[in-house]
Amino acid sequence: MELDIYQVDAFASEVFSGNPAAVVPLFEWLSDDLMQNIAAECGLAETAFFVRRGEYFDLRWFTPDYEMDLCGHATLASAHVLYEFLEYADPVVVFETKSGRLFVDREGELYSMDFPAWTVREIQVTERVTKALGAKPSELFMGERDMMAVFDTQEQIAALKPDHRLVSKLDGLCMICTAPGLDHDFVSRTFVSITGLPEDPVTGSAHCTLVPFWAARLGKSRLMAYQASRRGGVLICENLGDRVKIAGPAVTFMKGTILL
Repeated sequence: MELDIYQVDAFASEVFSGNPAAVVPLFEWLSDDLMQNIAAECGLAETAFFVRRGEYFDLRWFTPDYEMDLCGHATLASAHVLYEFLEYADPVVVFETKSGRLFVDREGELYSMDFPAWTVREIQVTERVTKALGAKPSELFMGERDMMAVFDTQEQIAALKPDHRLVSKLDGLCMICTAPGLDHDFVSRTFVSITGLPEDPVTGSAHCTLVPFWAARLGKSRLMAYQASRRGGVLICENLGDRVKIAGPAVTFMKGTILL
């Protein structure tokens, strides 16, 4: 069996930046074990698989170790493959996922994703969190999936050197660290030790939490965000109440064939 595979840098205008994802279009689903093995072989934070179902696409995301419930950059990468390589021409891509229906439309060079908005509740800053991050945040929140630490400055975010072993023992899937930005409305970094990749370069799904939070705090609905990882990435965001829009460009790094 031969399968097409694409590697796309999402939230990037040029290769070697943004967040890389593998995308595997399918006619029918493979077994879960086989998709998990392909994701492990790719070794990227996420490998996306999709199957067309009439007017929409079933979409699933796998890390090297397990299946995810929501992934932003691999959703953007999947839309990019559809438009760039598979002659998809409709104005909106509809993906059916474990997180419900997700919508992606193309606006020039940008892919704009319509995702759920996630709320947070404030919790106490603990010594456990401070030790894991190597710095004490000014505020700490628990979201619907992720924990979020708020710092005062962008410089503090850039200087973080967390103990990833300790981060992996904290509550939530991701530890999002964020602060007001200098050239952007806010900046962030996201640590996900359980994936085996300690820091995610650009995390679309983290902005389901970040966008509503910063929209309320800054009193504005349209926001420019920067994920300050080594690769880095800019996200153009909009708060829509119970939904958020997260937009960015994508570029193809590689296409090839899986031989099974």
